[in-house]
Amino acid sequence: MRKHKITRKLILYFTSVLLLFSLVVGMFFLTLFSKYTLQVHRMELEKRAVVIADALSLYFQNADADMENAASASYEGTSNPASHGSGYGKGAKGSGKAADGGVNRFTGGKGTGQYDGYRGYIRFINDVAMDDVWVVDRDAQTIIVGSGKQEINYSQLPEGAVEIVEDVFEGNVAYGEGFSDVLQSPSLTVGAPVYDENKTVIAAVLLHGYVDGADDATRSGMGILIASLVLAMMLGIVLSVILARHFIRPLQTMERITKELADGDYSAKTGIRQKDEIGSLAQHIDLLADRLDDASKERKKMEEMRRAFIANISHELRTPVTVMRGSLEALSDGVVEQDKLDEYYRQMLSESIHLERMVNDLLELSRLQNTDYHIEKTPINLVETVEDAVRSMRQIAREKNVAVQLHKELQSYILNGDYARLRQMFMIILDNAVKFSAENATVEVVIKQEENHTMVAISDCGSGILPEEMEHIFERFYKSSDGKNQKGTGLGLAIARQIAQRHGAQIDVESEPNVKTEFRIIFYEEALADITP
Repeated sequence: MRKHKITRKLILYFTSVLLLFSLVVGMFFLTLFSKYTLQVHRMELEKRAVVIADALSLYFQNADADMENAASASYEGTSNPASHGSGYGKGAKGSGKAADGGVNRFTGGKGTGQYDGYRGYIRFINDVAMDDVWVVDRDAQTIIVGSGKQEINYSQLPEGAVEIVEDVFEGNVAYGEGFSDVLQSPSLTVGAPVYDENKTVIAAVLLHGYVDGADDATRSGMGILIASLVLAMMLGIVLSVILARHFIRPLQTMERITKELADGDYSAKTGIRQKDEIGSLAQHIDLLADRLDDASKERKKMEEMRRAFIANISHELRTPVTVMRGSLEALSDGVVEQDKLDEYYRQMLSESIHLERMVNDLLELSRLQNTDYHIEKTPINLVETVEDAVRSMRQIAREKNVAVQLHKELQSYILNGDYARLRQMFMIILDNAVKFSAENATVEVVIKQEENHTMVAISDCGSGILPEEMEHIFERFYKSSDGKNQKGTGLGLAIARQIAQRHGAQIDVESEPNVKTEFRIIFYEEALADITP
């Protein structure tokens, strides 16, 4: 279960985001769609109300013309003026006059026949419009209900409805929900003015559209949206599972690789190539694997060197100890003749000196290889240091009749260094040069200034170094195979290289066997002190 914990979290995160997104989109869509549906419904009602108002305007204008023609014909066909009122009557349905003296187009005219004609026409429009159509007369302030319902008095209208009617009487197309209480249902009412032939507003057409229809459209749209969101949610969950697994796969690979690295398999690689944080992490794991592999190889190499060192030092120590023990046993057993006692004593002294020298060299090399061991550096003259080493070596070289010549291209060069250590380094290389030179040979020492460094070159014309031995000469206890250095410890050049490295110098070697061998100690500018003697 633990292995899939991140997968479950990612799926949960994706699903939560999708759900939140769906809720926000649903609420936003519901709000906008409801407003849009009402707006479309209102615009549709406005169009129909204007069309109905225009039709009524034309109808009333024609009806007024017919009434005037009929009245004129009736006047010309009678000689008794008293009969004038017989066609109109008095009051609400007789005279055709309103209380203010105007003509009532809805209740006047030719008695009830004309009135019924208006009502029939309005009822016809109501049926065609498929919504409730009311007509409000401006002069008589009467309301004709086209649906055949009980007529409503103008005085019974609520304040919001009156505002709509008054706005229409001003010649505007108005809308509002002020008639909802009268209709006893949520509704949207749109009013349009009816004009006479003089472009005077004589009535108002009120078209009532019930909001239930718009709500049904909203609910239908919301249902479609919910179904779409549910489908999108299901698809999103499936995609989130796929994406989560795709996201987790490189992490699982890195987990497997780290386990292999922990088990010691440093050749394992993630093989992930992504240009993101996961790809960067995978590259660092691969880099760690390379570093661990290098460290493992270095550790194995150091282990081999340690075993070789122990074997070499055991061999080197065993030889003088064995010789000394054999001599002491012979002396102790009294088997040594009197005239050979001095020879045994000299041999034991020589072996003890060799043993002491080996131990001292080991201690010296160990100190130099220890990074915590600091050598004391002071401004010294490199040329004088080389001269001192050459002067001392000439005393030793005189025994083999070997000449040590010094050539200087400069008289002074100051650097920060340890005089004793640098002299020891030059002595080691000079000692090897003299040791491997034939009698009556010459060892040359040259000090010269190059472009960005100072070089001390020590060359001899001895037996030289074989090419296959070149890479091993700086290893501990390594001795040449020609047997000319059997009395050496094999630690000299290892110590010399450590001294050079501590002074920022480099030792290069070129050798042609039996022709010439040259050691070059190179001191670079950054290692030199910025002072003058």
